[in-house]
Amino acid sequence: MTRNNTMSKAKKPVAKPKAENYPRKAIPCVSGPSADEKGRCYASLITSPELAAHRIIGMMQPKNIADEIDTPTMLETLRDQAAAVQRGDMSHAEGMLIHQASSLQALFVRLSERAMEQAHMPNLEGFMRMALRAQSQCRATLETLAAIKNPPIVYAKQANFAAGHQQVNNGIPAPAQAREIESEQSQLSGVTNELLSDARASGIESRANPALETVGEVNRAKIGRG
Repeated sequence: MTRNNTMSKAKKPVAKPKAENYPRKAIPCVSGPSADEKGRCYASLITSPELAAHRIIGMMQPKNIADEIDTPTMLETLRDQAAAVQRGDMSHAEGMLIHQASSLQALFVRLSERAMEQAHMPNLEGFMRMALRAQSQCRATLETLAAIKNPPIVYAKQANFAAGHQQVNNGIPAPAQAREIESEQSQLSGVTNELLSDARASGIESRANPALETVGEVNRAKIGRG
């Protein structure tokens, strides 16, 4: 009796571990053992751009396609695309733009066909307006692609700004020109570093107060010399 019970226990099948369902729908979140580490990793995952993109992509797909999306693989693919752009590899972005332009071109053609089928002007005008919007977006997409492939060259010119008087000299001035510039700067700043020549002094006096030049000669007191 004991032998039979032993044989029956030995023949009992061992339960196999349940295979993981595919596609996987659980969002992987690797974290540390502490509560703070778990909270930090979960918050980083929730606010990550790849998870936001995954949610939108899944919502926009038909149900039969959305059901076949493997969540961990999708998140890893989105991270790889972002890393490629950060390295300067714009191949994915270029492919995306050219395919968008092709789709917009197809949309423009279809809307134009629908417009030509209309018998009433308001309907024709509505379809043509949407068709031309698709055409404009197609053109803008191609312009963006061209800017990525051939970035524009920016020419920058130096601009000097100052609150007060400013003088920019390009090259070495002649000695006479240098002396004239220094004297003009001294007059503007109120500091006199050298005596002016007689001709310039008389000219400055005549410009400053011409009415007082001959007052002393006309009204000079006549005092006889002994």
